[in-house]
Amino acid sequence: MTDTNELLDTALDAAFQAGRIVLSYFQTDSLAVETKSDLSPVTAADRAAEEFLCSFVRRRFPDHGVLGEEFGETRGTSSYRWILDPIDGTKSFVHGVPLFGTMIAVEDQRIRDSVVGVVHFPALQETVWASKGGGCYWNGRRAHVSGVRNVSDAVVLLTDPARVRGTPYEALLEELQATCKFVRSWGDCYGHALIATGRAEIMLDPHMHLWDVAALKPIVEEAGGRTFDLQGRSSMYTDNLIACNADLADWIKDRIGSRKDVVHAV
Repeated sequence: MTDTNELLDTALDAAFQAGRIVLSYFQTDSLAVETKSDLSPVTAADRAAEEFLCSFVRRRFPDHGVLGEEFGETRGTSSYRWILDPIDGTKSFVHGVPLFGTMIAVEDQRIRDSVVGVVHFPALQETVWASKGGGCYWNGRRAHVSGVRNVSDAVVLLTDPARVRGTPYEALLEELQATCKFVRSWGDCYGHALIATGRAEIMLDPHMHLWDVAALKPIVEEAGGRTFDLQGRSSMYTDNLIACNADLADWIKDRIGSRKDVVHAV
């Protein structure tokens, strides 16, 4: 059985090396942007970084599966599957904004959960990582969600206000805007990292994929926070996600009509 520390060390090494690849394209005039079928952007940097990550993982763990946003899945014979998002926040990346990250998760399919999560922000020189039961770390020091207990003191984040309109998140956001300290769109993976490191309290993400959630879930939970969807479920297999500190979880769950227990690590 592969040791979780070995998985984490490999994920960190891979993320730093992929980050260097991504940075070689960042803020360059020659960067071409294509539009995928889901209308999201993709660049040569996304593809080059994911190709590197896939090759890196398969060399270290040839029996492990790999799932990437750009190139799909290569199945393995092990229970472990690496889930890769080479650039989360590609829209920020292509506009020269540094709030993008390379995300790597290691899923243990026996427990249907991530045992490792790494998010590396190469342009910010920040990295947040976690392993299941091993805590969350931010640039080498232990990370914790904030201790804010009142929504009136909470900082609320989201990726794009336009993507909230017409979804069940709209009513929740309206109530938060009327109640919270302030709202900002420091979104994508950076928003969730701000929750895990205690710099904001609530992150709303109404449109997610597996490669968006897989690394973030252990990071937020190991920092003492909560992750759940609009049904109150804590799962990496969801298409929407709310991340928050522990003290505000019940308030939010009351608003979305669920008081189900949320599985989390502390």
